[in-house]
Amino acid sequence: MIFHETRLKDAYLIALEPHGDERGFFARTMCKEEFDKHGIVSEFVQQNTSFSARKGTLRGLHYQRKPHAEAKLVRCVSGGISDVIVDIRENSPTYLMHQAFELSEENCCQLYVPPGFAHSFITLCDNVEVNYLVSAAYAPQAEDGLRYDDNELAIRWPAPVTVISEKDMAWPLLSDRVASLF
Repeated sequence: MIFHETRLKDAYLIALEPHGDERGFFARTMCKEEFDKHGIVSEFVQQNTSFSARKGTLRGLHYQRKPHAEAKLVRCVSGGISDVIVDIRENSPTYLMHQAFELSEENCCQLYVPPGFAHSFITLCDNVEVNYLVSAAYAPQAEDGLRYDDNELAIRWPAPVTVISEKDMAWPLLSDRVASLF
């Protein structure tokens, strides 16, 4: 795996190193030793998958508040997504900054999302499957999110949003929040 630093502190774009032969290829997607060497979370308690049938499906921006904050390791295994993360750690030099990454079955990249980040993606085609590891169990009482269309974040999505859940549309704007995000 090749770890690429991003503009956002502690987040990494990780390129897989496929080793191929006549059967296809093999690649490691997670290695505790390499993650530890980069100072990132290497213990995961759950693996999730999502399938989106339609291009323009947006999921997020999701996160869990402390003490249930989670790291994620996100990989698109079918189709393609634009994955967006937002640093919501108030003491971070990249607080409220965001960055987008294209993840697809073709580019074999995955995204390490540290605890204290909101995470979202929009599908770039029909029939998209995304797998991700998480470092903390789902805690409904700690679930939170940001609005994908909040002007303060100024995220430019690469495709129109065609499908979004009611819950994701109902997250408050940053200007309407009274407590800290994380």
